[in-house]
Amino acid sequence: MNTLLDLLNSRPLVDGRERDALADPAEGRRWARGHGGDGSPEELALLRKARDVLRDVVGGDRSPEALQPLLDGVEQVPEVTSKGLRWALRTAPHTRLAVEVVLAWADIEERTPGRLRPCANSECRLFLLDRSRANRARWCSMAVCGNREKARRHYERTR
Repeated sequence: MNTLLDLLNSRPLVDGRERDALADPAEGRRWARGHGGDGSPEELALLRKARDVLRDVVGGDRSPEALQPLLDGVEQVPEVTSKGLRWALRTAPHTRLAVEVVLAWADIEERTPGRLRPCANSECRLFLLDRSRANRARWCSMAVCGNREKARRHYERTR
């Protein structure tokens, strides 16, 4: 789940400019390796594609069917181990991390629909996973985006 949010949030706006953690090959390789990937150019290209499609799907700009090409040729195979049953992915090594992220998104949508969403701050491009009991979290960070929005509304009311 953390990898899903990290991928969705790997293209933030910093001081009004987009910063893409996967654009630079060295930085992208570090990002991928830090999340269990190999950092190959093929993997980074697929991660960028998965991120962009997922951002559109979570934001409501595309339907979930747009994710299908990322899952073509992927198989899940049951394996019985000493710890019980687990599902193993069968896919090309460079596609594994992107596939795991898509499967994490599907799991969240199934178990907690509507909890993964974009930040309500129109000047922010980050996403949040709402873990609040009432499902009312709106900002990626209360300290940053929430505070800015509340200050903006207060200023408009007192003007």
